[in-house]
Amino acid sequence: MNRRDFLKGLCGGMAVVAASGLPSRLGAAVAVESQPTKMALPTIQLGKHSVTRLIAGGNPISGYSHTTLNMARHMREYFTVERTAEFLEHCEHLGINTWQCDHTEKAKQALRLAREHSCGIQFICLHAERSYDAPLKEVMELKPIAIAHSGGVTDAMFRAGKLETVHDFVKKVHDCGVLAGVSAHNPQCIQQIEEEGWENDFFMTCFYYVTRLPEEMQKALGNVTVGEPFFQSDPDDMTRVMRQVKKPCLGFKILAAGRLCWTRQSVENAFKYAFRQIKRTDAVIVGMFPLYTDEVSENAGYTMKHGGA
Repeated sequence: MNRRDFLKGLCGGMAVVAASGLPSRLGAAVAVESQPTKMALPTIQLGKHSVTRLIAGGNPISGYSHTTLNMARHMREYFTVERTAEFLEHCEHLGINTWQCDHTEKAKQALRLAREHSCGIQFICLHAERSYDAPLKEVMELKPIAIAHSGGVTDAMFRAGKLETVHDFVKKVHDCGVLAGVSAHNPQCIQQIEEEGWENDFFMTCFYYVTRLPEEMQKALGNVTVGEPFFQSDPDDMTRVMRQVKKPCLGFKILAAGRLCWTRQSVENAFKYAFRQIKRTDAVIVGMFPLYTDEVSENAGYTMKHGGA
């Protein structure tokens, strides 16, 4: 293809964007590959709220790539406030009715901008009352349907024997009048909370125990990974616990932070595995980076195909 043909094709692609009503700054690849229509995605119940079994995740928006520094920068630079708002509108257009994200300045601005454009996507906030976290009162200004205790902090608190700090957080969230969740990467944390009968409304459950300490890995494997550990057996361990607990679970990192995304078949296989292993009352949270393909449409399709009754 010469330069003239390339520019002609690019202009044609952007014309498709305009004609389809898709957000123009989400990337031409989204428009060229598909002109999606809203899907009736399967749902679960969180309290009084109906939540789609596919929830949009916030890690790419915040630049938490779980891979390299350059990828983290790439994600943060791509997801401007405007693009994030457009992303949320696109998610809602395709039937995804809930977004989970940390309470950040970008998240606040993007959610407000999307709502100004009549986007009604629901918000689940991840929080932990860390020194840099906003007060819960400020989080409530965004009208979340739920607030969950951050998984990495949960794992650390349990390891340090400070379970009551997490338990108190659940009570504080309930005092705010919204659903309270607990996130964790270690399935043993989920098991213990369930056994002790905490009053949390739901769990957020990571498919990979990425917060393992080096000494844990050394003891189990006789070796230590470079960076976060993504063990192949981890999803079996966590989904086993998810099936055992009665409360709804929102599984996240089902794609191993992009490690299972080399082909569309591997992505679909991950969705298929997740929905087969979890309860019908559970959902998945998936971060999306729709620069090169319309991952929102693709993932909604996999949820329709494998996440139904």
